[in-house]
Amino acid sequence: MASRTRTELPTVLVVDDEAPLVRLVQEYLRRDGLCVEATGNGPDAVQMVAELEPTVVVLDLGLPGMDGVEVCRRIRTFSDCYVIMLTARADEVDRLIGLSVGADDYVTKPFSPRELVLRVRAMLRRSRPESAAERHRHRAGALMVDTSAREVWLDDSQVELTPTEFELLSALITEPGTAKSRRELITKVWGEEWIGDEHLVDVHIGNLRRKIHDDPAWPRFIHTVRGVGYKLRTGE
Repeated sequence: MASRTRTELPTVLVVDDEAPLVRLVQEYLRRDGLCVEATGNGPDAVQMVAELEPTVVVLDLGLPGMDGVEVCRRIRTFSDCYVIMLTARADEVDRLIGLSVGADDYVTKPFSPRELVLRVRAMLRRSRPESAAERHRHRAGALMVDTSAREVWLDDSQVELTPTEFELLSALITEPGTAKSRRELITKVWGEEWIGDEHLVDVHIGNLRRKIHDDPAWPRFIHTVRGVGYKLRTGE
């Protein structure tokens, strides 16, 4: 694979084997001032993420050879880029599988290219550095979140989270004891323009709970508020 030159612009990698769709998406993203690379091959996608260090990867689930779930799993071993999964399958299980390996969002085909641009822009806004006033450590019993270093510790062990999992936990721990609706969390983490199934939040909360060893039946940290959403308690 030829070497590629890094750019100062945010880079989006589009991974899809439908060439007309890729050209359309590239055109819309470039019009929006973004640097865009593309491939229709899973193994090449993994290598390009390592080379280019893109901020966002738009990843088709149904790739030939190596599907999007496996591509995402491999990417997550070395990159914390945002991943938006594309799927032509209506089955909710496919979406959940994609999210469980570290995808941050999904878009179901057919979709509006403008909608995808808005999703990508929402991800890029989440990448902005925090102001000095926002740099704090927050504790909830044995759990500590450092929003400046973007680190999470449970007891004496560091917990590896995806960017979306980190931002969900940060949204909860910075206002402990406050019940947050799914819509509030969507707005905080995905952005006001995000449109889709709000139960996406539940999938990421489930993944987050597993990583911080938080049994939903006997939660230490994240509590479900029936009919509302979630809240984080600071006590053991």
